[in-house]
Amino acid sequence: MCHVIVTCRSMLWTLLSIVVAFAELIAFMSADWLIGTAKASSNADMDNRTGGSQQPYHPSLGIYARCIRISHRHHSNRDTLCGPYAENFSEIASGFWQATAIFLAIGIFILCTVAFVSVFTMCVQSIMKKSIFNVCGLLQGIAGLFLILGLILYPAGWGSQKAINYCGHYASAYKLGECSLGWAFYTAIGGTVLTFICAVFSAQAEIATSSDKVQEEIEEGKNLICLL
Repeated sequence: MCHVIVTCRSMLWTLLSIVVAFAELIAFMSADWLIGTAKASSNADMDNRTGGSQQPYHPSLGIYARCIRISHRHHSNRDTLCGPYAENFSEIASGFWQATAIFLAIGIFILCTVAFVSVFTMCVQSIMKKSIFNVCGLLQGIAGLFLILGLILYPAGWGSQKAINYCGHYASAYKLGECSLGWAFYTAIGGTVLTFICAVFSAQAEIATSSDKVQEEIEEGKNLICLL
């Protein structure tokens, strides 16, 4: 029979695990890793005739995606077009970014797997006689290492030709040039830090669910156990 055990520590660990997985996935898919130098509107003449503004815009570049502004020829409206610039893996701008994509993808896959499994920890506390919290915590630690490797290699790709097109000729490996870092990069870093926090916190969740008080509740035949 399934004994549903809910503690504050295990619930917090589960929520953090889900949040971290989604944060890393969204950051990886985003084009806002690098914010490029301001580009003047290519539709400046049209703006002069229509009285519109000639405000520059900042294109953004991700690991495999980008956002640019498309100016329409027949009117002054502009659309921001976001999507992959690489049709396949080999077209990613830099070998370093290809490695980054691999490491981040592995880390995110592990985090998503742990997030999925964590939902069931209220009912299942062990796998093959091993604590599911400890196993998941170990996997989160491994995922964090993959994420760190990816984030370390990512700035080495700033010297690629595509990055130089966005950031100016002064851009090179580990030098931003005229670009600035976007929210996706900071989100990936924050998610990596939280990944290790989750790995440590999984041990606390294990202690809470295997406490003497929980075992006493199980021995009394209770199927739903809620503890602070």
